[in-house]
Amino acid sequence: MPFVTVASQRLEVRRIGIARPGRPTLVFLHEGLGSVSMWRGFPAQVARATGLSAVVYSRRGYGRSEPLTGPRDVRYMHDEALVVLPAFLDRLGIECPILIGHSDGGSIALIHAGGAQRPLVGVVTLAAHVLVEDLSVSSIAAARQEFETTDMRKKLARHHADVDSVFWSWNRIWLAPEFRGWNIEEYLPVITCPVLAIQGEDDEYGTMEQMRRIGAKVANVELVMLPDCGHSAHKDRPDAVIEAITGFVDRVAG
Repeated sequence: MPFVTVASQRLEVRRIGIARPGRPTLVFLHEGLGSVSMWRGFPAQVARATGLSAVVYSRRGYGRSEPLTGPRDVRYMHDEALVVLPAFLDRLGIECPILIGHSDGGSIALIHAGGAQRPLVGVVTLAAHVLVEDLSVSSIAAARQEFETTDMRKKLARHHADVDSVFWSWNRIWLAPEFRGWNIEEYLPVITCPVLAIQGEDDEYGTMEQMRRIGAKVANVELVMLPDCGHSAHKDRPDAVIEAITGFVDRVAG
């Protein structure tokens, strides 16, 4: 099933393995410039380590999924978490997921856990944002310069059908003045499932204030802060991340 139509959107999908019935399914939610292929082999490694099936998909506008028809607005992650993701899970018959989200994907997972009123076995976030920081804005502004002057565009084009739309829709909304007030902390206290939050100590897109707020407001949470690690912990410290996720899955899924 390379594509599936969800909420009138044609989305690129990859399935990994088939666990026995009744076991949770890992659902991977990519970063703001990510896609199915940009996860590379990480979802399969986690699936093998945990013994669970996994599903990876590219959100609308990313990878080989249906292109966007207009600019993103401030609530684009809310819409994904509360409208598209529930429909996606229903369409694939996933009743007991563990969400694993990186960056934007981690924020989407937290919004879904706190606002969708659906059962979850657990949530794993990698460098999730719950508020916009000065560091985030300055790094995203620097990414614009990198996209225009280096081979960043060429590298991203390997993973997206319309790389310019992917980059500029993400970059422009994060740098828009109205986005500075974006904040999802209201969802954290009402999350009832266990949460594992992982972040690199050298994350170039967010400080440990993100982790502090997640730790202070989510009732059942485990925080893992990794040294010598940037924004993409699953690339910088894959062994440590897989070990943490495997231990978490063992605890929450049995």
